[in-house]
Amino acid sequence: MSPASSAAKAAVIAPSDETAEAAEIVEKFLVASMVPDPETAARYIAEPLKLTFTGGCKFSHPRESTAFNAKRYKWVKKAMERSDVVPGRGETIVYNIGTLYGEWPDGTAFEGNRYVDRFVVRGGKIVQMDVWNDSAERLLTRNGIDA
Repeated sequence: MSPASSAAKAAVIAPSDETAEAAEIVEKFLVASMVPDPETAARYIAEPLKLTFTGGCKFSHPRESTAFNAKRYKWVKKAMERSDVVPGRGETIVYNIGTLYGEWPDGTAFEGNRYVDRFVVRGGKIVQMDVWNDSAERLLTRNGIDA
């Protein structure tokens, strides 16, 4: 038997009530974040939260990311398309995917700005969030930079 065929297979963890609950927690967190209501959003996190935004900016509470977004956008909302849920041992990973719409600080409207938010949920609380979106690419294009 070759080493490849004798390698142990990874255990498959089936979705459960816990994974469905994790997706619901993430959606409630995102809805509160869009208001923006960082104190309500904080009900769904474990403190300190490990939150990494685009560009590697690190935060530990929703009020910090709300303040960060207030400098980046006049206002911003998410058009959530779907959540992909990955069950794990003792945690659930939730990817929330969609597009951003809103206004840049100068009042120019935008829409269709893709995003992916990755959440780690343990014990019914969000412990980690990673954020990626196309805002930087859009700003480069707006400023005539074809990179």
